[in-house]
Amino acid sequence: MDVPASADTAVKTVIVADDTAFVRDRFRTALHAAGHRASAAADALELLARVRSDSRSIDLVILDLRLPPLQGVALVRALRAVEGFEAPIVVFSGTIADADEVRELSRLGIAGYVNEYSAVQHILPALAPHLFPNQFNRRTDPRAVLGISIAYRLANTIGAAVTLNISRGGVAIRTTSPLDPGTLVRVRFRVPGTGREIDADAAVKWAESRVGMGLEFTRIDAADERAIDEFVKAHFFSNRKA
Repeated sequence: MDVPASADTAVKTVIVADDTAFVRDRFRTALHAAGHRASAAADALELLARVRSDSRSIDLVILDLRLPPLQGVALVRALRAVEGFEAPIVVFSGTIADADEVRELSRLGIAGYVNEYSAVQHILPALAPHLFPNQFNRRTDPRAVLGISIAYRLANTIGAAVTLNISRGGVAIRTTSPLDPGTLVRVRFRVPGTGREIDADAAVKWAESRVGMGLEFTRIDAADERAIDEFVKAHFFSNRKA
């Protein structure tokens, strides 16, 4: 799915840093197909050299935290120490070690997370909030890529769509007819593997016609929130690198 160009975000410069060629190539190909400039780095030294050489023109770094020879938050700190580099950093979720590391990354201002093994059609929607930050309300909570049916109701109108991802705070939906930001809706969906049907109130936080819309829960049962949180945690760390 192409991400739309706009006056202030027409073409982005992105670095995909991962030591696995399969991951690098898939993300770089998806970004190129959407008209962005994307390059790849296979190790931390290559990544840091590239950032230092052109720190102010980079719009996004997509990062493997286990990129040799640096590990974890030390790599993020090294990037943030580069003069002039202020671009958002999105971390491949499968390279997170544990929940403590998630908390430390949050303190370092990580923009978000993306599953390195997402289906190709999910790559651009997952990156869109970071490529086009002025058009989206960004959540930094861990989230799981999830494509399930969801119903949303506005007054007497019921819409049906497919989710893109979910977190304890909300859900992103793929639709070509998103509602206006601020719209209040009621959502209903079933958490896979639990048989639990979630029924919650939500507000539209961002909307983009070629991607979909993001909904933030405004009222949700505590048990439902726990069920979502447990699902996200189980899937967020399921493909972690050794």
